[in-house]
Amino acid sequence: MIDIDRIRSDTPAASRLAYLHNAGAALMPTAVVAAMKDHIDLESEIGGYAAADRESDRLDAVYGSVARLLNAAPDEIALMENATIAWQMAFYALPFRQGDRILTAEAEYAANYVAFLQVARRTGAIIDVVPSDASGELDVHALERMIDERVKLIAITWVPTNGGLVNPAAAIGKIARAHGIPYLLDACQAVGQMTVDVDAIGCDMLSATGRKFLRGPRGTGFLYVRRELLQRLEPPMIDHFAAPWVSRGEYRLRDDARRFETWENNYAARLGLGAAVDYALDIGLGPIEQRCRLLADRLRSGLAPIRGITIRDLGRTPGAIVSFTMDGYEADAIVSRAAAAGITIGASDPASTRIDAEIRSLPPVVRASPHYYNTEAEIDRLIGHLAGLAPR
Repeated sequence: MIDIDRIRSDTPAASRLAYLHNAGAALMPTAVVAAMKDHIDLESEIGGYAAADRESDRLDAVYGSVARLLNAAPDEIALMENATIAWQMAFYALPFRQGDRILTAEAEYAANYVAFLQVARRTGAIIDVVPSDASGELDVHALERMIDERVKLIAITWVPTNGGLVNPAAAIGKIARAHGIPYLLDACQAVGQMTVDVDAIGCDMLSATGRKFLRGPRGTGFLYVRRELLQRLEPPMIDHFAAPWVSRGEYRLRDDARRFETWENNYAARLGLGAAVDYALDIGLGPIEQRCRLLADRLRSGLAPIRGITIRDLGRTPGAIVSFTMDGYEADAIVSRAAAAGITIGASDPASTRIDAEIRSLPPVVRASPHYYNTEAEIDRLIGHLAGLAPR
């Protein structure tokens, strides 16, 4: 059972705002803010190097926290500046040649897809988009049919940025494992709002951010790489932390996932990320996921009867991103009007998921993303606000 009163007291801005923009950047709990402020204060008192040395145990513990979050081992975790760099370090470590195939989903995120395009241009690799089924999820039967010896990577976004769709990550993992194909999962919008178990999913690599549903600071992310694959991957870029310079003509890659890191990083932000992970683990990802779905379902149910609103979410069991359009209003106008009423929501541009947007002829959509610290009253407040904009 989630103690909403305690959690909201740990989230001071919740007393002022109906904050429903957690798919963008969630409100950080006070424990996260304190972890970062305390370390910055320490750096100001004794210097950055000495502060890192003093806090080395706590900094090292962040790897263990992220590993527990994912059901992984600490040596399979790299801490990164953001999810994009985490994803890129994994993707660009994979070798591609002329005719190799990359399989992805219709709702793949723009940052990932442009990387596919760049590698295809450089190497002659081919990008093949797996069609969706009738529900809008990636069609796993179509994926199975598309597998051949030229497929060198399956890379999908688990929860796309433009709506509540939850792709069948574990079913995809079974296919990838059965055929021995590396599987890269973008879990940016999944981590923090649902249980994430890399062993159950069967992914080889997973990237995520701290700032979204995990409620961590901006400028943080992490990468998971399965130990068996890790030893076969050389990062596209290295420094002397990732690969110590052991003799004049030789470097030696680290044995763990930290081979994807560099020497310099933001230690205060890392401690904030660790605090955010520990905060979520203390509440429990099962209860968090249950409450997120409850609030999102309440919002969809409340929006459905409002004249002019079209809910744009796909999938059999959509998650905590509710996307919609409203006749007579641009998405940005709805976001601005809500902000004036003390309600924070966001919007998603078609360019962020171009293939899906073109298939469905999507305009910019409004994106409301409740989290476990939100209340039913805040959901109803947004519903009432939008009902007031509808034509009579």
